[in-house]
Amino acid sequence: MKKSLEDLDLNLLKLLRVVVETQNTSVAAEKLGISQTSVSRGMAKLRETFGDQLFIRKAHGVEPSELAEKLAEAAEHMLTPFTQVLEAYQTFDPLEYSGNIVVVCDLTLLDVFGRGLYQALTNTLPKAKFRFVYWQQDSLQGLLDREIDYMLHYTQFPLPQDLYTHHLSNIKVNLVARKDHPVLSQTSDWDAIKNIPIVKYASNSQVGKYDYYDELFMQKGGELNVKLVSHNVPVMIDCLVNSDAMAFNSSYILQHDDRLMCYPLPDMPERFRSVSVSGGYLQSKRGYPLNQCLHQAMQGFFNSIVQPES
Repeated sequence: MKKSLEDLDLNLLKLLRVVVETQNTSVAAEKLGISQTSVSRGMAKLRETFGDQLFIRKAHGVEPSELAEKLAEAAEHMLTPFTQVLEAYQTFDPLEYSGNIVVVCDLTLLDVFGRGLYQALTNTLPKAKFRFVYWQQDSLQGLLDREIDYMLHYTQFPLPQDLYTHHLSNIKVNLVARKDHPVLSQTSDWDAIKNIPIVKYASNSQVGKYDYYDELFMQKGGELNVKLVSHNVPVMIDCLVNSDAMAFNSSYILQHDDRLMCYPLPDMPERFRSVSVSGGYLQSKRGYPLNQCLHQAMQGFFNSIVQPES
């Protein structure tokens, strides 16, 4: 070949296919909606790449050579996948989409919002097949490997630039303990609460040994007496209602047991009084209709809920 195929304009393959089909450059120009001059320039580039024997000029048009016919056939097979991809983008219908969708969430978010999120997504994509799983050590790699379609996480969690993230909601944080707690019902001052046992979620997404509430607690002179760490919400609640332990949590947990109560936070920076929730997916999927649809459904869900009063 006189010219590298890496430099070949895909539009030239479309031109080649139409000229082979019509055997007339004027008709090809009309069919493609371009000028005769553009066709002539394109034909010159094709000859430069594939040789001068692509077409034989005739009185009323051109006759394709065997090479031209085979190249046109190959171009048809090559351009078809491009066309199918573009059509899939342009004609995406969430009501008819029947593929598999994997959503990964931090465990605490899955416990609190999983049911509502599933309902919101199935209303949007009724024929899709879902997997809702909690964040594990290999979840990040699963996102990068395109095995996971969407993630729901806390905004402060560090993520690579390969992922596009967007803010969805803020969740207010309180101290949660049993009703009529002997200390918290009187005060939430650091000096009074610094030795109260703590109940915590077991998070597989935590990066360091301590989260920022642990660190703040220790800065105030607390002993960080962790009574229970668990993945299981009923176990955590059982510990809270049957002991004097407390948890840094939100008022959403009150929906699980009416024996629990939210108490005011001690004095702390404003940024610790709420946590930000974000959704995300691969940067390379930002223009993909499915991911845009998932984002809109997620945002719509969080816009529709109101955190219970503490």
